[in-house]
Amino acid sequence: MSAATTATGGDGPVPPPRASAPGDVADSPPIDGTTTAPPAVDRPAAGGVAWPAGVPVAEPAEPVVADVEPGRVRWDPAERRARASQSFWTAVVGVPAIFSVLRLGVEAGGELQTTLLLVANVGPVNLLAGFLTTAARLLSTGLVAVFALGAVLAVSADQLPPGTRRRPLFARWADITPAWVVLASFLLALITWPLLYLPLLLPAFVAAFQLRPGRLHERVVPRLLLIGALLAGYGWLMLPTLREAMRQGDEWLVLALIVVPPLLALFITGPLPGMVIRPLASVTEVAVLATLVWAAVPVISTPVLPLTVTTVGPESGPTEDVRGHVVTTDDVNMVILQERGGVRYVPVDLVRAQVLCPSEEELPRHQLRIHDFHVEDSLLEGMGRRVRPVHRIDAACRTPA
Repeated sequence: MSAATTATGGDGPVPPPRASAPGDVADSPPIDGTTTAPPAVDRPAAGGVAWPAGVPVAEPAEPVVADVEPGRVRWDPAERRARASQSFWTAVVGVPAIFSVLRLGVEAGGELQTTLLLVANVGPVNLLAGFLTTAARLLSTGLVAVFALGAVLAVSADQLPPGTRRRPLFARWADITPAWVVLASFLLALITWPLLYLPLLLPAFVAAFQLRPGRLHERVVPRLLLIGALLAGYGWLMLPTLREAMRQGDEWLVLALIVVPPLLALFITGPLPGMVIRPLASVTEVAVLATLVWAAVPVISTPVLPLTVTTVGPESGPTEDVRGHVVTTDDVNMVILQERGGVRYVPVDLVRAQVLCPSEEELPRHQLRIHDFHVEDSLLEGMGRRVRPVHRIDAACRTPA
């Protein structure tokens, strides 16, 4: 007598795997996609061995189909934040390095040998210090604009149904940036911006932190009193300058920069209508980029080295004033990058005098002050002038090159 071979275990014989018979209707998936329960009968398996009734029969799993819009890739939110964070910090670190290299090339007049001379003698610490003193305004302006616009776009995008459209770039940057970085950018702007443009920080700060008037007080009357007190304090600070600008008559830009920003701060918080979010995001991104490029031109062209006028000549003879930037000095020569181009090596024995001169960009254009601070000075520059007042410009600096 013959019997089918079976595997044995600790609890008894184990039936062989089930093999579906050709033409078995129960083994084929239904056409309409529905599942049917297997009949409660014993089926013959391979080799004529009956399938035990107590052992469950495995049925084919129903496929899971994700409802994904055709032609669109669904990014994970964590991956989106990682990409936004990487692009943000790449811009923050890479832009200063690029600007520093470009400044050396522009300062050298585009000449390769002069550029190499500057690279060899201008250290990274001096280059970084020069960049921070001249480009801190540009950096803080870009950060303030991104955070203010990003906060408004973010709160506007939150009002839309989820998944309707992708969040704007500035909104993603504002989401992943810590609050202390945003606050630090405003503090940097506060001490580096000219006083004339500081009122613009009011609407920018309100937009970045979404300080709506309703957050001042829950009741209307105390809220209006607080707003009136804040405007009164701002008026006391700016009223003397406002009167002087009106008396001069041609300071319309100053009047607009003093009056408009505090009124704009009352209405700048979002949310915005859904139909304008995407066009506004695209326009603001291009506008911020174009503004930074326009503002970067004077930053790149600002000299890295101080401007001096060096008097050169023998002890008993005619002298000559060499106007330019001192690159380096050794025991033999003083290397001067002349203002009109070219490098000049002056023997140190012929140097008779040397004075430090301001550039044309440092000369004031407005005759207005805000409580003893000139409107074109920053808070940092204003405090410095109080400690060490500006000296009279030497006559050699007024002589054309």
